[in-house]
Amino acid sequence: MEEPRYQIDQRNLIPHDPGVYKFYDESGTLVYVGKAKNLRKRVGSYFTKSHNLNRKTKRLIRETREISFTIANSEFDALLLENNLIKTHQPKYNVLLKDDKTFPYICILNERFPRIISTRKFDPTKGEYYGPFSSVVAMKNVLDLLRKLYTIRTCKLNLSEKNIESGKFKVCLEYHIGNCLGPCEGLQTESHYNEEIEQARNILKGHLSIVSKYFRDNMIASAEKLEYERAQRFKEKLELLEKFQVRSTVVNPKLSDMDVFTITSNPKLAFVNYMQVKNGAIVLARTVEIKKKLEEADEDVLGFAVLSLREEHDSNNREILTNIPIRLQEELTITVPKIGDKKKLVSLSLKNALELKRDRTTTGEPKEKRNEVLEHLQKDLRLTELPIHIECFDNSNLQGTNPVASMVHFKNGKPFKNEYRHYNIKTVQGPDDFASMREIVFRRYRRLLEEEKPLPQLIVIDGGKGQLSSACEALKELDLYGKIPIIGIAKRLEEIYYPEDSLPLHISKKSPSLKVLQHLRDEAHRFAITFHRQKRSKASFNTSLEDIPGVGKATADKLLKAFKSVKKIKEASEEELAAFVGDKKAEVIKKHIS
Repeated sequence: MEEPRYQIDQRNLIPHDPGVYKFYDESGTLVYVGKAKNLRKRVGSYFTKSHNLNRKTKRLIRETREISFTIANSEFDALLLENNLIKTHQPKYNVLLKDDKTFPYICILNERFPRIISTRKFDPTKGEYYGPFSSVVAMKNVLDLLRKLYTIRTCKLNLSEKNIESGKFKVCLEYHIGNCLGPCEGLQTESHYNEEIEQARNILKGHLSIVSKYFRDNMIASAEKLEYERAQRFKEKLELLEKFQVRSTVVNPKLSDMDVFTITSNPKLAFVNYMQVKNGAIVLARTVEIKKKLEEADEDVLGFAVLSLREEHDSNNREILTNIPIRLQEELTITVPKIGDKKKLVSLSLKNALELKRDRTTTGEPKEKRNEVLEHLQKDLRLTELPIHIECFDNSNLQGTNPVASMVHFKNGKPFKNEYRHYNIKTVQGPDDFASMREIVFRRYRRLLEEEKPLPQLIVIDGGKGQLSSACEALKELDLYGKIPIIGIAKRLEEIYYPEDSLPLHISKKSPSLKVLQHLRDEAHRFAITFHRQKRSKASFNTSLEDIPGVGKATADKLLKAFKSVKKIKEASEEELAAFVGDKKAEVIKKHIS
């Protein structure tokens, strides 16, 4: 049994789920653990945006030979799982995360009218601690949620009964803006304050259903009493809570030490996921593939995997959770949970096993069929080698405005989107498709040569003889002409053109080869058109912003960079805009775009 790992060029097989990814060096040593909201995008960013990486990260990428991953239920769970794995394995590129003291906690202090604070110092005598969080961002998100839902004080005043009764303190700005109800002046009772602290405690423990029911019941009760403003406040809090998923099966103090095993299979292979839980935290997550030899039942295969993996990882946990019943030593407690946190752990484990099964299914027999299609393409185009890697170029402009181009990359006859590229036309003025094609082809393969990256086995140009000739000029300048097969595909009659050949090639309309070429051409066109529309939209919005008095191109660009889209700028409050352009400009902009 071996843990499934992927080569760098197989990273398109990684799913888009949240989770944790692991990088291994040439010797198979784990050198880095990271978390991601979208595993495939995050892992791909290391290899497609390498010029933006710092020296340490570039060194990590040079050392990385294999990648593995573990799916989590949410980004929040991924953060916590990353924390556990780093503490357990201590990869050399995660050295800053070795010491527990570096992780932030949320603490409810032991004091009258207790505050809720963040801290890196763990001292159980000072209060109740929740965490640790492997990300300051995750911790701040939880704190922000609590402060939006509840009126928890932030001051450090000693709110003893004597001090409050003597009128020693006065309410501050937090009271006047509604973030605090003024317990320092006795304007909020201790019982009401503690009721809110208890609700906050439920959120930190992950008991969202209790808090959700509290808000919903109060909303309904207020509405029945015709207290609509109060009902609206509870409704807003309920909506905010539902948007924030904080329940975690990755760290749960109620779960004791245990092992979690799940299995899924097909007639030839079984896929088993193993999670080891220590002190309520997942410290090991591994998925293995087991070949069936005699059509063994899942119960038998899982029993074998449980014994082997427990021995390999030196587990002495007495409790085992599974998704199917199995029988082992009598001293072990083996259960198939139906509800609760244990059921969620089993579901998470099974999700990882199913992911490996999906990968093996989609990269097995279908891959052979794709190679068959490529063999047809090789034969129809008279190529000397199988076109595993194909790149297709297309231009897009509207009456000469915002000229752009695209390049799409197919691997084994399927889109390989990590290698897709957009191009802004830099050297061509006006709607000149031929010159634009020459520019982008030259830029693409000059870069590949400079970076010493492999070249494709086929280049496809979306267009007829003119575009093809321009692309060939670029290849000649790079001394690549004749070294890479290149063709053009005309849009009207699906004609295939070769360089220096006046007669086109007609491939049968039913041929799988033509379908691949059409897919390439359509994908390149779609990619170029999408980019062109984005540029036109941005340019149009920039122009409208620049028409506002006192707003120039720099301000418009700053807003788009900060808010990412036109929609988000329009939805932003005046205060949010002011953080980037100042109060006066924010007020003017808001009036014009509202």
